[in-house]
Amino acid sequence: MPRDYKKEYAEYHSKPAQKKNRALRNNARRAAVRKHGKAKLKGKDVDHIVPLSKGGTNAPSNRRIISASKNRARK
Repeated sequence: MPRDYKKEYAEYHSKPAQKKNRALRNNARRAAVRKHGKAKLKGKDVDHIVPLSKGGTNAPSNRRIISASKNRARK
């Protein structure tokens, strides 16, 4: 039986907590683009040192720019 990706996406991503976290991540990315420019962020992610899911904040002191592969391999 094939997976219903559309249903899975709607169930997870439409939760209020997920919408809030997505908005915080988007704001962090926009702030980094304003500060450093798009060119410096190419191939990089804005990483929250203490993840939002673990109670971290979106304050500039809790963010850093690291490569996308390093950020996504981090646990």
